[in-house]
Amino acid sequence: MKRSMPFFTAGIIAISLLLTSGAFAQDAAKVDPKHYKVEFENDQVRILRISYGPGEKSVMHAHPEGVVVYLTDAQAKFTFPDGKTGDASGKTGLTLWVPAAKHHPENTGDQPFEVIQVEMKSKTKGIKDAAAHKANEVKDATKLDPKHYKVELENDQVRVLRISYGPHEKAVMHEHPASVAVFLTDGKGKFTYPDGKTEEISWKAGQTLWLPAVKHLPENLTDKPFELIQVELKVKETKTEKK
Repeated sequence: MKRSMPFFTAGIIAISLLLTSGAFAQDAAKVDPKHYKVEFENDQVRILRISYGPGEKSVMHAHPEGVVVYLTDAQAKFTFPDGKTGDASGKTGLTLWVPAAKHHPENTGDQPFEVIQVEMKSKTKGIKDAAAHKANEVKDATKLDPKHYKVELENDQVRVLRISYGPHEKAVMHEHPASVAVFLTDGKGKFTYPDGKTEEISWKAGQTLWLPAVKHLPENLTDKPFELIQVELKVKETKTEKK
């Protein structure tokens, strides 16, 4: 039996791990290392690069909730533990929040596809304190520079930005929390920091990068536009110990 699902739930091309009591269960990088490679990992996220050739299949595995970024167009079929299936497709640059799932994917297209999965390892929570929220907004790139920074999606764990710069364009000084960058195009930028120091960085389309919290002023150093997706992690929920 085949079931039809909304794209944003069916289109879980990214395959990752399910954390159960702190241990990996049916980790795609372990059960199917051909298609799933770990790009980066810390206590907050794991970044997977997922690559399928035409007609290739995986094995049944599980993954937690997280963010998927399509580096290429993709067509896939997902088989679930109950035997039901769902089809999905996506275009290059599409970004989705995906819930935890268990499935067996297959590339049903005639072209290879590649996606990045940013797997969430721990629950986070947005700032609730009004003063802290106001201070955070003052430094927010989407408020200070809406031309270059657009909110792609947001929930209680992440805010995902689509960042686009034209040739030689520059921003204004702003801040980002700890985040993951997924570059959709080649590029080279100069970053000026509050102390006046600068840094030049080059990147390639498809590259990923873990970024600690930072305050900077970026500038495109090239004659071509560049675009990237930035997955900002929200403030972790902290518990106050009773004395």
